[in-house]
Amino acid sequence: MTHAQKLRRATWHLWTFTASKLIFAFGSQVYTFAISFYILQVTGSAANFAINLICSILPRTLVAPFAGYAADRWPRKPIVIGAQAATVTALGGLLAISLSAGLSLPAIYATTAVLAVASTFSGITFSSAVTGLVDEDRIQRAMSLNQMSVSAAAIGAPAVGGILYGTVSMNLFLIVYMAASAVALLLESTMNFRLFNRKADTGEPAEEMKPEPLIQSMKSGFRYLKGRQIIVTIIWISLVVNFLMGAFQVGFSFVLIEKLKMASEHFGLTEGAFAAGMLIMSLYLSVRKQVKHPLFVSKWGIVLLGIITAAVSVPLLTTLPYTFMFIFYASLMFVSGITIILINTPLQVMLQKDVDDDFKGRVFAILETGAMALMPLGTVLYGFLYDFLPAEAVLGASGLALIITVLYMARPSVIRKAHPELRARICVPMPRMADPETLRPRRWL
Repeated sequence: MTHAQKLRRATWHLWTFTASKLIFAFGSQVYTFAISFYILQVTGSAANFAINLICSILPRTLVAPFAGYAADRWPRKPIVIGAQAATVTALGGLLAISLSAGLSLPAIYATTAVLAVASTFSGITFSSAVTGLVDEDRIQRAMSLNQMSVSAAAIGAPAVGGILYGTVSMNLFLIVYMAASAVALLLESTMNFRLFNRKADTGEPAEEMKPEPLIQSMKSGFRYLKGRQIIVTIIWISLVVNFLMGAFQVGFSFVLIEKLKMASEHFGLTEGAFAAGMLIMSLYLSVRKQVKHPLFVSKWGIVLLGIITAAVSVPLLTTLPYTFMFIFYASLMFVSGITIILINTPLQVMLQKDVDDDFKGRVFAILETGAMALMPLGTVLYGFLYDFLPAEAVLGASGLALIITVLYMARPSVIRKAHPELRARICVPMPRMADPETLRPRRWL
């Protein structure tokens, strides 16, 4: 296949990848919205709702290492196709149970767990395969379009789910999600996951990974990271941000609903502003050139995120008119959505380029496992802190901790190591003094 043919095929991958992600994410969001409402409406128990949430989070945390191991050891396309097929099968099973005996909580919990496992295998494997699907110059566009798909689904799916929930049966929601997953499966089956791959993905274990058990494979992943300070720094920054952002995720809802008594429709609009910011920034990054210094850009994006976190408490410290308060929070969420994409996308592109293909699955699995473990931990911890400490103190301290942490982890010496060209720009040699002879006035003949 010629280079021009590869580029045309990569363009096809770019749009099928985006379409499959959009369709699947939209179906998933609608299903999640409907099933959450169903559990709360039928049982009236927050505990049952929390159990369903645990069935989504816990399996992702537990199976991520297996998904990374599989993505590095075996061909990636069958793993993605198998994960999507498992999603369709699980939804079909839940639909069959619903039609024959009615929905039950155990069936919903089991389906949620299967969907979480399938999503983990599909997500980690897709992340590992991006450099095989598109050319290097369009990695940022691929990651941006992926984020744009998720943001568009986050904006549209709750509205569609809310409209449909009161008018159609739960079975129709399952059919919609099944259909979306089946279409995504068909689109993904047309992709060539080895188009630009830098590893020999032939079905046989890579040289670096001769048949070895899971534990040894994960140890190899950690040994690989040991000598790569920049990649380790990015992973640690991601984990710290995931943990400390629990202050923002819990505190924003707590402050607006509990402290400031904001109306539910206005609160929903502020959430929509966040998704709109993510969508707009994703669209912008998809059409512009790749960010030249991703770690540098993400560093100052995280600093801005720390300032935004602390700023959530401003209306608690002063009296503001209700309309101005709503505009303030909507603007804050819009900027926050923009900032999240500005942080995530350049770092994802940097990892795609810097991590060897033979280790991508395990590196992304380590990142996924850490993030999935720290997010609920941060949420629970901050839930307790907001009950015992003033919200403004928690938000201010967390925002400051975020800023201090990233300024230390991404200190100038680390930035220069990640982007040596910045040092070259700073250390520009002084021009030599001109030869006095050249300074004499010319005599025109």
